[in-house]
Amino acid sequence: MLSYDTRVAILTLHSKNAGIRAIARVLKVSRAAVQRVIEQGTADVPTVARTEQLSAEIDRIRELYASCQGNLVRVREELQVSGIKVAYATLTAFCRRHEIGAVPKQVVGTYEFVPGEEMQHDTSPHHPIIAGSPRLVQCASLVLCYSRMVFAQVYPKFNRFWCKVFLVESIQYFEGAAQRCMLDNSSIIIAHGTGKSAVPAPEMAALGLDFGFEFAAHELGDANRSARVERNFDFIERNFYAGRTFSDIADCNRQMRRWCDKVNETYKRSLRAAPRELFAVEKPALRPLPLHIREPNEVAHRTVDTLGFVTLHTNSYSAPLKLLDRPIDIIATKDRVRLFDGHRLVCEHIREEDGAGQRKTLPEHKEERRHQRPLKSSPCPHEEELITVAPELGELTRHLKSRHPGRAVRALRRLHQLYLDYPTDQLCAAIRRALDHGLYDLGRIESMVLSSLSGSFFRESQDLWVDSPASDSEDDPQILPSSPNPSEQSDHVEQDAPQCPSNDTDKQR
Repeated sequence: MLSYDTRVAILTLHSKNAGIRAIARVLKVSRAAVQRVIEQGTADVPTVARTEQLSAEIDRIRELYASCQGNLVRVREELQVSGIKVAYATLTAFCRRHEIGAVPKQVVGTYEFVPGEEMQHDTSPHHPIIAGSPRLVQCASLVLCYSRMVFAQVYPKFNRFWCKVFLVESIQYFEGAAQRCMLDNSSIIIAHGTGKSAVPAPEMAALGLDFGFEFAAHELGDANRSARVERNFDFIERNFYAGRTFSDIADCNRQMRRWCDKVNETYKRSLRAAPRELFAVEKPALRPLPLHIREPNEVAHRTVDTLGFVTLHTNSYSAPLKLLDRPIDIIATKDRVRLFDGHRLVCEHIREEDGAGQRKTLPEHKEERRHQRPLKSSPCPHEEELITVAPELGELTRHLKSRHPGRAVRALRRLHQLYLDYPTDQLCAAIRRALDHGLYDLGRIESMVLSSLSGSFFRESQDLWVDSPASDSEDDPQILPSSPNPSEQSDHVEQDAPQCPSNDTDKQR
């Protein structure tokens, strides 16, 4: 097939009375081709009319495409079952030409912004090397759409508080704000709705009101609307993190701020200028900073625990001991944690990273705890009684306190209940045998007491199964606990004797 320019050359030479042989020799084409072009008399390349192999099966292919859920491999297999053999490349080309499952490409537009019209904000998860190992952080970025000035920071987590911290720092970095802040439909800023119907949260709308801008969200799936900020995240990952390590989050943010300064002063071929140069034109159009900028903070209400600390985001901060067990207010900013007793500032701490699980004590609080006399813990209310009853009980009490943490309240309470439930002589005898063998398990000691009291302290029932047809038993009279010591009898007989059966038949019944 001769090209358009070759056909034009043939017709031009023919009009100058050049022979067919001379034209073919100069243009290096065949004489037959020169003859055909002269006969056609036009430079337009003729369209070759070819019959498509699958033209008769177009309706069948549309049906199979729908039933096979868009899988052209399955469509080809079904056609082969029907006796239609076709190459896979032929099928895909046919579907493209007839727009079967192929969405025609649309013209991509561009967004043009005047100075101070719009800034774009978004976040992206990154994994920089922090403290020697990769760590998941949230990278937040803000870009001025006209000058392409960029500012970015990383945070361990990104909630509404840290979003306000970032936006305030970004606007201070740019020394002003654009009229509109375009973002995706993130719930951190947007309270409800999407796109044009998106409504920002009240505290975020108040932040925009302070700096003279409003939030706007693009439509769902229209990520190109915020392309100014989206493309910077890939640049940060490939350029900023490469070959850099950081000791902590603060070190990463300090280096990233310096990197932003460098990037904003670098010449960009697409802009034919550096962002800092275009920023000189955009800065007069930005909303000026307010006279007073309120520092973002979060408020929490806590009660000072018995150790003199309050907890915020898993970190413990010391408080004066005079505020033990009293409610206080915590106002935390980006770098500080302040404790208030009503409207009075009690103390101020340097804020630790959220989730670090650190415990911070101010020097004055350490000195206060050093001079305070330690409080003696009151003994268990049953301890004194058990020590005075019998030497065996007193010795077991001391062992239980040494083997259990704290005051051993639970163990001593159970031992006191054994003292109330069983005769003292049998209980002390069982305890003596247990102590001789180094046994301090109260459950085992109770079993020893029960085995020694079998048949004397509890009644023995001869009842058989209730559902047995041959059962012909009579109830035994109630047997009160007997004790050789009159004083012990007076202690136990006044209480109702436990009527615990001594055999498994009555337990099941």
